[in-house]
Amino acid sequence: MEAPTEAGVPGALDRQVVAPGPGARIGTGRGFARLPAIGNVWFPGFLVFAVLFMCFAWPLIGPVPPPTGGSILNSNLPSFAPGHLFGTDANGNDVWSRLLYGGRASLEVGLAVTAIGLLVGGTLGAYAGFVGGWRDGIIMRILDVLIAFPALVLAVAIAERLGPGQLHTIWALSFFGVPALARVARAATLRVRENNFILAADLAGNGRLRTLLRHVVPNILPELITFSLLGIGIIIVLEGALSFLGLGIQPPQPSWGNMISDGSGILSAQPKFVLLPSGALFIAVLSFNLLGESLRARWSAQ
Repeated sequence: MEAPTEAGVPGALDRQVVAPGPGARIGTGRGFARLPAIGNVWFPGFLVFAVLFMCFAWPLIGPVPPPTGGSILNSNLPSFAPGHLFGTDANGNDVWSRLLYGGRASLEVGLAVTAIGLLVGGTLGAYAGFVGGWRDGIIMRILDVLIAFPALVLAVAIAERLGPGQLHTIWALSFFGVPALARVARAATLRVRENNFILAADLAGNGRLRTLLRHVVPNILPELITFSLLGIGIIIVLEGALSFLGLGIQPPQPSWGNMISDGSGILSAQPKFVLLPSGALFIAVLSFNLLGESLRARWSAQ
């Protein structure tokens, strides 16, 4: 009997799959081989680099005073006072220094939560999408319960239970980051596992774990990285909200959120204490969102 053609039977196999020999390396299709051109992401990339450099490196190499321990004799100095670019607060602490160190604390939370989400959520989502069946159902139903709650409400409830502090803020926000990244990883894995190179890897005798690590993970990483960059901005905003509510990073340790909270009481008299951390928060979130969107557009086009 003549084999059905592609035109005769929609969806039928239109080519033979030849199993490679033992030890052959299977092409991974669309992974890091199609990294975006630098020219398309240089501006958002520069913004992200500038934010990270100013918050993490500049306090170590530049003339930046400590963010705490100021003298009450130097309280409420105006902007451009000698040695104080943006003046000082009511406790005599340098505002510019607190902006940089506060940004470091907020970025540490955003990066740590995203890293936990990538490691835990990405692993769970990729595994669930690759193996399928009842294990997929159990993992995703548990994560669906977490993601069903509004992010801020869930974070507030967990932070209230754990107590304020930077480490507790990271754990509280991780309950939002893990299920979100797990769903992205699962959706990407479901698409990748239908490719012919996955079937070829199975015919070559590769085990499930080897196929997952060598052929699935490299192909879903670009999508996970893109989503993670967009998620960092969300996490930074949520951290700011928790600190504003008194459930995140606590004074005297600065963060953009508690700086906004402290300045809100004197907004009409000294608006800079709200505008400066709000502007820094806006620039940081915008830079990560622009970089993530640029990478997403580039990878999607290819």
